[in-house]
Amino acid sequence: MAAAILRGDVQAILSVRQPGGQRVQGPGPWPGQGPAYIWHIPPTCLPATTWPQGLNVRHLSDCQTARMAAAREENPTNGYFSMGLNTLKVPVSLFAENRARLVARLRGDPACPQGSLVLLQGGGDQGVCEGDSSDVGPIFRQESYFHWSFGVLEPDYYGAIDVVTGRSTIYMPRLPEDYGIIMGHVPTQAEVRERYQVDCVEYVDAMPGHLRGEAAPTLLLLEGPNTDSGKTTRPAAFDGMASFPTNRALLHPAMAECRVTKTEAELEVLRYASKISSLAHMHVMRTIKPGMKEYQAEATFLHHVYFHGGARHVCYNCIAAGGGSGAVLHYGHAGAANNQTIKDGDMVLFDFGAEYCCYCSDVTCSWPVNGKFTAAQKVVYNAVLRANRAVLAACAPGIVWSDMHLLANRIVLEDLTAAGVLQGSVDDMMTVNLAGRVFQPHGLGHFMGCDVHDVGGYMEGHPERSELAGLRSLRTARVLAEGQVLTIEPGCYFIDFLIDRALADPELSRFLVEDRMNSYRGTGGVRIEDDIIINGQGAELMSVVPRTVEEIEGWMAGDDSFMAHWTK
Repeated sequence: MAAAILRGDVQAILSVRQPGGQRVQGPGPWPGQGPAYIWHIPPTCLPATTWPQGLNVRHLSDCQTARMAAAREENPTNGYFSMGLNTLKVPVSLFAENRARLVARLRGDPACPQGSLVLLQGGGDQGVCEGDSSDVGPIFRQESYFHWSFGVLEPDYYGAIDVVTGRSTIYMPRLPEDYGIIMGHVPTQAEVRERYQVDCVEYVDAMPGHLRGEAAPTLLLLEGPNTDSGKTTRPAAFDGMASFPTNRALLHPAMAECRVTKTEAELEVLRYASKISSLAHMHVMRTIKPGMKEYQAEATFLHHVYFHGGARHVCYNCIAAGGGSGAVLHYGHAGAANNQTIKDGDMVLFDFGAEYCCYCSDVTCSWPVNGKFTAAQKVVYNAVLRANRAVLAACAPGIVWSDMHLLANRIVLEDLTAAGVLQGSVDDMMTVNLAGRVFQPHGLGHFMGCDVHDVGGYMEGHPERSELAGLRSLRTARVLAEGQVLTIEPGCYFIDFLIDRALADPELSRFLVEDRMNSYRGTGGVRIEDDIIINGQGAELMSVVPRTVEEIEGWMAGDDSFMAHWTK
């Protein structure tokens, strides 16, 4: 009898020995750290070979305990997803509640065929990029609609929901035994059923027969556009589906509308994601110094949210923009890979958000790398901050989101005019859309949930997308309602191309004080982005970070008093 005990890259093999016993001592969990641990090896389970140096050992009562020491911790388990330690425990019932909401909406639709069954296909493994032929790809992250419905972490699953009964079924791939050699334990149907708390688990290859039952149901398939990406969702497909009646029109609008309004369980996960992102942003503020690289800010954030918050995934590519890089709205892509040196006197525009249990956050902080704002930086920063806080104060059920965008635009123009960067009537500036054409060529914010740019922005029966610059980039123009989650992200950027075009256009140039405008060239921009929940009273702010000039300068100077916001 033998048992393997793993600790990092160290493996000790315990073999059967005769009575006598032995006391083995090893250092702490990592070399040079922590106290020594004592492992009392029972007489029947003595080491056959010398213990590897540095092994972290503990008391074992028998060889069965030794085997259990290497046992896998399942996740989810006991009805909760959690990354352990002090991370959030997410109830698996969250997904059952989502399924119940979807079923209730479909039952209320008179166009829904009798005997309908929702059928979803989960995400599959992929290569490094489109067209890649290698057997290596990114860490799998579940497709959002499927995750919203079932919370399944693994690829290549299907899921079905009976609209009449609400009964839920997961279809798992039938993996060969040898799969376990490379990928570890192959879960059983019973284990998957317990893990995800569904009514039934079957194998994918048995799905056609299981779905058919006594009569083939109408399969409701997910097919519809994402109004941000322009992509279309992938409807479920399987061998033998041609023998089933299908409907591709009903499910997508129903699910998208369900995802717009969050349950309290979903809000708790979103609050947690925003919290760990906020704390990571604060850590980045204190860590990054003049002369460091932009990617070091990115790396600092990634380590913090994973090490302290259990967030293995982030929601989007990091924007770690120092100085003039801040004028590139989606800086950080493959062609501008956060690789510039951050110089003394630069503003840093840092936009990054952690994801936990496939629920997102999206926070942007702008701050001077040396910890002190110049007078010119304060002008722009305070204009954007005032716009952010005005929108936060105004948000409430019944408010039109596009009106909030225009409110933010007006405030930035007012403050730039007061500072002498602009001249003339702010009303006239709004008439020609000066802000959207020059200073903020993006929308004020977006829905957020299982996707960072969450679904439901433009649905039938809700306001359509504007064609005006800035406004046409709004990811939604809907009326705010309780339970919605959005970002507020006004900005002000000095983009050479837009400045040059505005100076050459008489309609716009009459508002620009050219020498003051030119003095801001190369400085980048400011964006202040927060995550909010619309509630019955107004809006709840989830992202809590130093925002005022005084708060930022104090925090970066080592004043810890701001942490009281998170410890109270």
